[in-house]
Amino acid sequence: MATNADADRRVWMISGTTSGFGKRLVPMVLSRGDYVIATARDTAKVDFHLPETDRARLHVVQIDMTDPPEKILRVVADALAVWGRIDVLINNAAWAPKSLLEEASPSYAHTVFQTNVFGALNLTNAVLPQMRSRRTGTVVFLGSRSVWKADTILTGHYLASKAAIHAFAETYAAELAPFNVRVIIAVPGGFRTENIHTAPLTSANHIHEYDALREEEYAKFKDRWAAAPGCPSKIMELLVDVVNGEGRAAGRKTPLYLLLGKPTYAAAKAFHDRLDEEMDSWKDLGEDLDWDDAPNQ
Repeated sequence: MATNADADRRVWMISGTTSGFGKRLVPMVLSRGDYVIATARDTAKVDFHLPETDRARLHVVQIDMTDPPEKILRVVADALAVWGRIDVLINNAAWAPKSLLEEASPSYAHTVFQTNVFGALNLTNAVLPQMRSRRTGTVVFLGSRSVWKADTILTGHYLASKAAIHAFAETYAAELAPFNVRVIIAVPGGFRTENIHTAPLTSANHIHEYDALREEEYAKFKDRWAAAPGCPSKIMELLVDVVNGEGRAAGRKTPLYLLLGKPTYAAAKAFHDRLDEEMDSWKDLGEDLDWDDAPNQ
């Protein structure tokens, strides 16, 4: 259990810590004196090269986001017993395989959503009771700028799962506000990380008419990702500042949507500009759909 001396330090639970954003976030949190419960599907791959002073504040647990809710509840209960609480939950773990929508199998779609959506919901619901009871806590969901650029070929299942995360997170924010539990939707775009977008291209239901499109888009995707401009370490440094209300985030109101990276701002603006244009073009017809005032209507 945490001692009184540790009362000013936060306990973070971070999912998906063997690569990408999670691998970079864990050492940053520890370097600021906080505690980390790091989850990984394969704990043998967890390696942060930490100084000895930080290792004592790290606890690693095995969670596969496709695990049943009952197992995730047990793991979280055991994790809570280590330092007595979880102050910050970072829902980072995700999987981004590639497939055309018509070529994907039902099991493929199910696995993507089980990992990226239902796994995150199960983990969040396991952590929330102690946050609600203490009337404090922060839950961060890693979204994606692809939600605002849904014409990205080959990633339809991934971006749809992230759109679901955006929606669920907004509802969590409304439901948890009375308990002083904050929700942040961190939306990265164009960051050069490993693994998240390196899953192989699959076509369970191969359709020859798509051959040229599939190969052309896959080649462009790999080239585009290799040249992604964003630095994953910088994004995680800013996220820690935002959660802690310090550094560059000091004095700013915590946002519901934290947009991260120039490509994210570009995608969000393009989406809303297009939406505004279509709303204006169709407003006269789209709004004129109420009941007439005729009697007996």
